[in-house]
Amino acid sequence: MGLVIKMNEKLKSFFLKAKSVLGYIREEYIRFPLYLLSHPLKGFEAFKRYKRGKMSVALVFMVILVLLNILSFQYSGFEVNNNEIKDLNSIAEITYIVGVVVLITIANWSVTTLFDGKGKMKDIFLMVCYSLFPLIWSTAIGIILSNILTGEELGIYTLILSVGGILTGYMVFMGMVSIHEYGLGKCILTVLFTFVAAAIILFVFLLAFNLFQTMYGFLYTIYREITLRNLL
Repeated sequence: MGLVIKMNEKLKSFFLKAKSVLGYIREEYIRFPLYLLSHPLKGFEAFKRYKRGKMSVALVFMVILVLLNILSFQYSGFEVNNNEIKDLNSIAEITYIVGVVVLITIANWSVTTLFDGKGKMKDIFLMVCYSLFPLIWSTAIGIILSNILTGEELGIYTLILSVGGILTGYMVFMGMVSIHEYGLGKCILTVLFTFVAAAIILFVFLLAFNLFQTMYGFLYTIYREITLRNLL
C-alpha cells in the first residue's frame, strides 16, 4: 500500500512539473511573442523596462530558425526547391542567420548611440531575436504547404513566406521605436543609417578576412620553402 502511495506521489509530482514546463513554454515562447506582435509598443516597453525578454528564448528562436532553414533546404516541395542535398552547408546556414542578427544588432547599436538611442546592445539583440517569431512560423508552415500545394496554389506558399518576412520587419521597426524611444521619423532615419552601417561593417569584415587569407597564404608559403630547404 505504501509503495502504491509513493508511486502516486511521484506521478503527481511528475505531472505537476510537466504542466509547469508546458505552461512556461506556452507563456514565453508563444503568448508573449504573440503579444509583442499584436501590441509592439506596449510589449517592447515591458520588454525593456521590466526585463521581460529572456536570452534563453532569444537563442532558442535563432536555433529554431537555423534548423528550419536546413529542413527547408532539404524537404521543401520539389516545385519550389531546386537545391541539391549535396550542396547543403550547415555552417553557412548557421552563419547566415546568426551573422545577420549580430550584424543588425551591432550596426543599429553603433548608429543609435550617435542618435541618443536608449536601447543597449543586449536589448537590441533580444528584440531582433524575438522578432524572428513570425518568420519561424511562416517558414515551418511553408515547408508543409510546399509538399501539399501544386501549380497555382503555390501562390499561397509565397504569400505565407512574404507575410512572415513583413511581420518580422514590422516587429523590428516597432521594437526600435519602443526600445530607443524614438519618433517615427527619427526611427526611419536610423533604420536607413543602420543599413549603411551594416554595409560598412560587412565591407570591413570581408576586407579583413581577405587580408587574413593573404597573410596566411604568404606565411604558409614561407613555411613550405623553409621546410623544403631543410629537407634538401
